[in-house]
Amino acid sequence: MAADLYTLLKISAAVLASLLYSYFISTKLPKGLPRLLSLLPILSLYTLLPLPLSSLLLAGIVAFFITWLASFKLLLFCFDSGPLFTDPPLSFPLFVSIACFPIRIKQNQPDPDPQNPQKPTDPPLKTIDSPKLPLNLPAKGFLFAVLVAGDDFAQNLSPNAMLCFYCVSLYLFIDVVLGLSNTFVRWGFGIELEPPSNEPYLATSLRDFWGRRWNLLVSNTLRWSVFLPVRAAVSGVLGRRRAAVVAVFATFVVSGLMHELLFYYVTGAVPTWEVTGFFVLHGVCVVLEFWVKKALGENWRLHWAVAGPLTLAFVVITAAWLFFPPLLKTGAVAAVIGECKAAAGYVK
Repeated sequence: MAADLYTLLKISAAVLASLLYSYFISTKLPKGLPRLLSLLPILSLYTLLPLPLSSLLLAGIVAFFITWLASFKLLLFCFDSGPLFTDPPLSFPLFVSIACFPIRIKQNQPDPDPQNPQKPTDPPLKTIDSPKLPLNLPAKGFLFAVLVAGDDFAQNLSPNAMLCFYCVSLYLFIDVVLGLSNTFVRWGFGIELEPPSNEPYLATSLRDFWGRRWNLLVSNTLRWSVFLPVRAAVSGVLGRRRAAVVAVFATFVVSGLMHELLFYYVTGAVPTWEVTGFFVLHGVCVVLEFWVKKALGENWRLHWAVAGPLTLAFVVITAAWLFFPPLLKTGAVAAVIGECKAAAGYVK
């Protein structure tokens, strides 16, 4: 573990140096291709950073924070877009924090359409009212610690119960990591940040789950880097509504490919494309769900007590079928939980 921490320090130094270059040199170049070419070596470096780490937990975090999200933010920055581009410019410490951490400064208005900055892209998504079950960061941290401590007991559960255990553990782990990032930056800079998620266990549709509740930072990053550019590129040929369908599908495909890359960094195994299949399936189902609701009319809705369990059941069942098998077959889940237990002092 000591060797991994030393490697992590070297990775942090490399990222800091790359962001110094991005902030003070690349910004002097015109947006578009010149700035993109100047940052290609940085983006290539980011793909290599998780490889020296033997800790699956640290490799996964570096891959998620830097290889995926920081790279996408820099790509948007090349075209004067995304969270790293502001007027007036961000201070360098805040630029580094937004680039390195999965955070987003809270916005008062919807993100504008890059083709028409004066016009919001879409109306707010209508959802079915459901009861709230707020869990703050300390509560989520406590629940995750309980699940990690009870992992040995969980091994005796039925396969279906084990998959539910892993789904809850994954949600809590991601939300705790993202929540700690939010807390660090909020305390350091005194700025208000968007929450990392919005009670995804209360989702009443797949569109509600992926668009408004689960891992909102990734959703927003994919919206700016994939959905909006693809929709703008094909709307002249297909029309705005059909272009949105193509853009939604493209967004899920890119998300699947990036998850496949993350799994490679964690497991070291040749991709089986099951994870990509999981996101492609959900992309298709989100589109179908939209068409069905449009055909039936906006006033026809299932009660939240029915829609909520159906949505979560579909997510869990498809995750058990396609998302978790690559992690379970390689023992990555057990290894990561073991690292969490060791870090928390559960393993003597």
